[in-house]
Amino acid sequence: MGLFPIFGSLNENGVTNRVTSKMTRQLGRTYEQFANASTPKECDYFVQSVKWWIWGLSPWCNLSMSSSKSVFLLKLEMDLSTLSCTNETDIMKWVCKVDSSSIPCNTCSLWNSTDQISYFVTEKGIRAGAIIVEKNEYVNATFNHTRSISTAALSSFLLQLCLLIFILVGLLIMRRDSAVFAFGPLRRMLKIVAQYAKNPLASVKASNDDSDDDKSENGDHEALEDKLGNYETEQLISAVSKITDLLRKCWGVAGADIISTNLATQEGALTEVFNPTVPGKSVYALFGFAAINAFDYTLRQLGGDVMILINDVATVLHGEVFRWAFGESGQCNKNLGAAFLMVFRIGSVEEVIQNLEQATDYIYSNTTPKKTGIRKRSRNAKKSSNDSFTKLSISGSRISNTRRRKSQRTTHSSRKAMSLSLQSLPGIDKFTDRAVIGMLKSFAGIYRDDKLLAWKNDLRLGAGVGAFSVNMIFGMDAGWAVEGAVGSEYKIDATYLSPHVNMASRMMSACKQYGVSILLSQAVEELMSDIGQSKLRHLDTVTVKGSSLRQKIYTYDARHKGVDFFLFERSDEQADLDSENYSPNIWNTDQDLTGMRQHVTEDFEEEFTKGRDAYLTGDWPEALKHLRSANKIMVENVMDQGYIQDELIEVQERILDGEDARAAEEELRHETEDGPSRRLISYMESEGNKVPETWKGYRPLTSK
Repeated sequence: MGLFPIFGSLNENGVTNRVTSKMTRQLGRTYEQFANASTPKECDYFVQSVKWWIWGLSPWCNLSMSSSKSVFLLKLEMDLSTLSCTNETDIMKWVCKVDSSSIPCNTCSLWNSTDQISYFVTEKGIRAGAIIVEKNEYVNATFNHTRSISTAALSSFLLQLCLLIFILVGLLIMRRDSAVFAFGPLRRMLKIVAQYAKNPLASVKASNDDSDDDKSENGDHEALEDKLGNYETEQLISAVSKITDLLRKCWGVAGADIISTNLATQEGALTEVFNPTVPGKSVYALFGFAAINAFDYTLRQLGGDVMILINDVATVLHGEVFRWAFGESGQCNKNLGAAFLMVFRIGSVEEVIQNLEQATDYIYSNTTPKKTGIRKRSRNAKKSSNDSFTKLSISGSRISNTRRRKSQRTTHSSRKAMSLSLQSLPGIDKFTDRAVIGMLKSFAGIYRDDKLLAWKNDLRLGAGVGAFSVNMIFGMDAGWAVEGAVGSEYKIDATYLSPHVNMASRMMSACKQYGVSILLSQAVEELMSDIGQSKLRHLDTVTVKGSSLRQKIYTYDARHKGVDFFLFERSDEQADLDSENYSPNIWNTDQDLTGMRQHVTEDFEEEFTKGRDAYLTGDWPEALKHLRSANKIMVENVMDQGYIQDELIEVQERILDGEDARAAEEELRHETEDGPSRRLISYMESEGNKVPETWKGYRPLTSK
């Protein structure tokens, strides 16, 4: 393409300048007109015509060259024998004789010095290829095309340079388009997969920075759809983002390791086969169960609409747990119909133990014991021996079974998990307090959320008179668990397997027996801050069904009757700020936490503590006295403070409508009494108010 201008300028003789050919033909026609000139005037006119013809070639003279190379017309020959008006035989000398000053480029001086073309080639250095001869019937002209060829070469170079720049600019534009519409989105998709493989629980934003600009104030959804829908790559990125988001929400914390293992690279490439049944991982966590009370009745009445109710509850529960959990540790693992399993993940056993050991080493790093030379040598020798043993073990393990090796590692982690006390972890009190507060905030949110409060007016549940309300119970335990997948290649569930998960479920179920909203195991109470522990009430010492572990059980006295939680409502931004600014003093300042516990007085706590201690030590007559006194204080306090004013009015209306007054009064008393006091009194009465001979200060809970 760069040679195209040269090809266009070449004629049949290979001349690179067509002007010379045209000028030669023109001079020939001029000579033809004066071929028979006989008068001096005609000859003079002819000479002037040739002179001006030569002068017309002056633009092709290169004044920047040397005098020899600047000459454009090297030789001009014409047959002057037909002119009777002159005796000149050389047209070049004749023209220079007439007027040499008008001849450009000092041509006449060169014409006078030589008339040999070879002279310009050998002596003046003009290239032979630049000398072109134009001739016709009357004229024979020799031209120096050095300047024309140089100009053509420079033009070709500039054209090729421009062409190169044009190609580079075009490539840059194409590269930008390919980066924007092809490679960029592909890299973003791979980045999403890589980030998700590294941390499946982290939310990944796949949209560009200007995605927010796509949303106009009037909610023009079509404009946003046009921008994102024009390119298949954008749709693909959106699909990948939605898939990863669904995986994160569906699999939860327990499925994170499964996703990471299957998405992680192996020898530079993604795994080709999806293997969901990867080995489990031992982890430390706080486990919480939350369940909807009277769910069987609700299910029968609502049918398919019960899913709406469950999702309304899940919105409140998941939101509060995620907000108040430390970092992103709080997640909902699964839903079991009416129950939700919440996990506050502390970390894997290996990571927690390793970090704890590093912290311990750092604390004692500046301490230098005396006379450690022998011990150091002994340890070094032992280390060397262990290193040799390790090398042999590694060599031998290459031929061992992989599944058995993973199983042994999992068993080792489980043993480590059971031997570590979570109380030794720095900051565990803050972690536990936030987890418990997340459950209590969920309790408050249940009685504040507009969608859940609207179910009171559902005719299928409460006949439209507000007789129904969504109630929930909570149970928590802390410890280790095996995190992983259970199932086969056809269907798997990411879950946690541990006695502590079962214990949390038992705590939740026991709420019904004790008439409380939340029960915490002794393991959870021991991990809380001092202020948090002071707000809990030790109810009983028990063993649960399926476990021989004797432990104390605690509750946070939470009632919704008489508490206007809607008055304490805060925006999401304010609630997030409260969570970020957490301090242990929140137990004394938060309106939700103090409001749900406002019915508890110091004299009640004192009487209940005396009654519980007497009950556990076997002094049941004394226990019955104090527990009945505590129950009476609770009823009087609730009645005097007007916490159940609405319920009293409702009971009166029911009696006026003809209902059994005794039954209505018993139902009201059941709501106002202290559930734990009533439960302990009932148990002692079932034993005939006599301490069993096998009494050891605790009792088994026989029901799940």
